[in-house]
Order: sequence, then structure tokens, then C-alpha cells
Amino acid sequence: MKEKYKHLINLILLTGILILVNLMAGYVYTHIDLTEDKRFTLTEPTKRVLENVTDVVYVRVLLDGNFPAGFQRLQTATADMLRQFRNINPNIEFEFEDPNIGDVQEVNLRREELAKDEIFPITMRIVDQGESSERIIYPYAIFYFGNRYIVVNLLENEVPGVDPQVTINNSISLLEYKFANAIAKLRTAVQPTIAYTEGQGEATSAELADVNRSLRNYYRVGRINLDSLTFIDPDIIPLLIVARPTEPFRERNKFILDQYIMSGGKVLWMINKLNINIDSVRRHRNFVPWEYDLNLDDMFFRYGVRINPDLVQDLECSRIPMVIGRVGSGQQMDLFPWFYYPLVAPRSDHPIVKALDRVNMFFPSSIDTIRTKGKVDKTILLSTSEYSRFQMIPAQVNFDILRYDPEPERFNRPHLPLAVLLEGEFYSLFENRVTEDMERTLAQLDRSFIPKVNNGAMIVISDGDVALNSFHPGTGEIRPVGLNPYERRLYANKDFVLNSIEYLLDEDGILQARSRDIKLRMLNQVRARSERLNWQLFNIGIPVIFVVIFGLAYNFIRKRRYSG
Repeated sequence: MKEKYKHLINLILLTGILILVNLMAGYVYTHIDLTEDKRFTLTEPTKRVLENVTDVVYVRVLLDGNFPAGFQRLQTATADMLRQFRNINPNIEFEFEDPNIGDVQEVNLRREELAKDEIFPITMRIVDQGESSERIIYPYAIFYFGNRYIVVNLLENEVPGVDPQVTINNSISLLEYKFANAIAKLRTAVQPTIAYTEGQGEATSAELADVNRSLRNYYRVGRINLDSLTFIDPDIIPLLIVARPTEPFRERNKFILDQYIMSGGKVLWMINKLNINIDSVRRHRNFVPWEYDLNLDDMFFRYGVRINPDLVQDLECSRIPMVIGRVGSGQQMDLFPWFYYPLVAPRSDHPIVKALDRVNMFFPSSIDTIRTKGKVDKTILLSTSEYSRFQMIPAQVNFDILRYDPEPERFNRPHLPLAVLLEGEFYSLFENRVTEDMERTLAQLDRSFIPKVNNGAMIVISDGDVALNSFHPGTGEIRPVGLNPYERRLYANKDFVLNSIEYLLDEDGILQARSRDIKLRMLNQVRARSERLNWQLFNIGIPVIFVVIFGLAYNFIRKRRYSG
């Protein structure tokens, strides 16, 4: 009898311990990361951001419900990432919801409210047991902090020809960066200022409207005329953007830019070396581009790069429409590859370009890296494909190249650099050549000449149009940056520019999280289908066999112990 009560007490204790452990697990999230790629370990910059959160950050995740396998992975990864965030700081609160729940009126009203914040669903076709249906999915999370909020798109854009599972995997890889970046921006009391230079024929605000619309969510954006300034304070304006200048920079203005860089300011250069655009080629049967006299070559050379006076051609390029005939009174159009519009796929694991879709560039020039006086790290962010070449000027540019099939063997200058990140020790262009006028200006400002900066950073892109938006010819509506309306394809131009800006302004190092590489272990589909029955029997049968063996062994041992 005592033995019977003893077993009952042990059972009650075991049950109580299991209930207690489960209750504790609901409040404490912990894990041991044994994965090779450390996919469940947060980067140090992310941890620092989370540790500094002193008030509640509430996250609405609009990804609740039953989804296909790929979206289930994204859903689970999102929940796991937010649990890790909450484990470091309990002020991170989150909740999953399904925007499609409710009657028709409620759902439509909810969708209208989400659309005001540019939250639009994607429609996915689901095939289940031979029946096809469509499912509306909102792959978004909304981060709230006080009276401010930021919308985060959980799903990366799909790339034609790329397995959707790879897109899902890239999306999971970027969750930490997106979430940490959103929290860091919400916590920033004063938005950093970004300024475009003007006075040298730069791109207008209208041409940069789409990029500026995205920047103004997190930064103050303005324009400064170098002719009206004597000094730019990097503490007030940490980033300058020089967007497609067409007129020479005066030595005085170059001195202002140089001392801004020597003081720790960051610069994003988007430079057209040659005066050419598609409209010029259309207007002239044989157009001969000429070199812009920007008076910047000596600055770039001093900092570590040279933009060459050439035109890059690439077999991997976007397409443009051309008239091929007439049908009745109308023109018959077709799309042809335009080698001067290379589609650049990043070949670097740098956080700026990791997991980035192709960037469409327009009449870019090649860039050479130069040995410098100081130690400057030169990172090639974008380069051409294996089948590319450059065309030196003077040379005619016309549409005759579209009449013939390209000869790949003639495109024999692979991987020409088109965008370069420079980081390190920059020496002033005006070292040992400061004029009396410059000295007087510095004296009036109570400043001294700065000959060197130890931790400078800038990005040089040999395409001044890479960040410019176009306009709908009929309505004048602003088109998204990187949109090819003829191919109906949106390229990653804006993402590249925004990532470049984020990197140059990233004091917390959050962009490091973009370097995470979560490997996608794909199943051998052919083998999985052929061995499906064997694995089903294995997964079902082995546990049953273990239970039977355990039961037999337990009864055998019990009989031997109590049989007399």
C-alpha cells in the first residue's frame, strides 16, 4: 500500500514540476544556438540598441493565420526574433493579428486604414488537394513608440528566375536588421540632417522626390548652395549628397567640401562623367558624348578613385522600346536590350548590398581605385557582369547596335567597378597649398586648417541618374526610382541608395546585421519524392518501436523486481 502511494506522490510531483517549467517558459525565453551560421544569435549593435530602450515598444505583426510552408517559416522566424528582443529587454511587446478576420465591412475598413500608411497586401495562389484558391497576405510589422510608428516590410521583393524559397530566406536573414533599425529610429529624438548640394547644376528636388519621400520618414532633408557658405559643420549636417552635377566646382567650394570631409563629414557622390542621355541619342542619328568639366578629378584622385571618361556596356542590361514597323496607322513596338543600361548584381557580402536585387544604371563609367597617401579601404559595391566592356570617347552612340546579335567574345572586360566605398585616412587636397584667401576665411571662422581625417567615409557612384525618378508622360505622376515601365519591373536602385545613406550615417553599427548569412538547406526534391514512403515509415515506425521496447523492458524489469 505504501509503495502505491509512493508512486502516486512521485507522479504528482513530476506533473507539478512539468507544469511549473511550462509556466516559467512562458515568461522566460532562452535558447542555446548550436547552428553553424549562428542564426539565433543577435549582433552586438542590436543588443546595445535594445538595452537602451527605456519605454515600451509595441509591435503589431500582421502575419497571423495559416500559410503555405514558406510564409510559415517567415511567421515563425518573426516570432522567434521578437522573443529574442523581448528576452533582452521586456519593454519589447508584440502581438500577431490577421487583418482578414471579420465581416466584409470590417475587413474592407481595416484595409483602407492600412492603405493610408502604404501597407498593401500581396495575393498568393494556394493549391490544396487539387483545388486552387487565392489568399491575401500582409507581410508587415508596425513598430509603435509613443506617438510615432514605423512600418516594416517583412518580405523582400521577389527576383524573376530566383526560387521563392531563396527570397523567403533572404527576408528571414534581414529581420534582425529591419527590427533593430526601426527601434533605433523611433528612439532618436532629433532626426539627422541630410543636405543636397546645389549651385553646380545638380539634380532638382523633383527628380529626387521619390528618394526624398522615403528619407523624410527618418531624416530632415534639405539643400545647401555652396556659394553661400564658408563652412559646413558635420555635427549639424552629417551627410552631404552630390547628385548629378553638370557644372564645374569652384576651388573655393572644393575647399569647403574638403574641410567638411576632413572634419568627419560623409559624402555620397553620384557623378555623370559624360554628357549623355537616351533623349540625346534619339534626337541625333549619331550622338557623340562629351566629358563634363566638373573640376573634381583631383579630389577623387586624392581620396582614392578615378572615374574614367568612358561608357560601360554590359550584356546583362535592361531593355528599351524601339519601333519595328507599323500596323495600320499605329506603330509596332518591341523591347531590345540596351547595353548602356547595365543591370548590376552585387558580388559583395558588404551590408550595403547583401541580398540586394539588381540595380539598373544608365550610361555609367568605369571606376579605377588609386593608391593613396593614407590607408584607405576600397570596397567595390557594384560592378558589371562577366560580359562587359567599355567604350572610350570620342565615340558615336546610336541604335545601330540593336540591329545585330551581340558577340559575347567582344565583351571581354568583366567586373568593371561602378560604385566604390572609401573608408579610412583621407588627406586634404589642399595640404601645403592653402591660399591667403582660404587662411583669412578660416581665421574669420576661428578655425584652423585640417590636413587629415582618420575615419573618413564616402561612396562614389559613376552614375548620376541612379537615384533619379522619372515622370509619367501623361499625368506627370512621379514614378518609383528604378522602375522600368516598359519591362514593368522595379529594380533595386532606391534600396541601394537608401542602404548607402544608412551605412554612412550608421553610428550604432546596426547595418552589421545585414551581413548575417542564413544558409538555405534545400531538399533533394527528386529523392524526396522517390523515398517518400520509406521516410514516412521511418518517422512513424521508429517512435512506435521505441515505445514498445520501453514498455516491454519496463514490464520485464518490474516483474523481476517484484516477483518474489
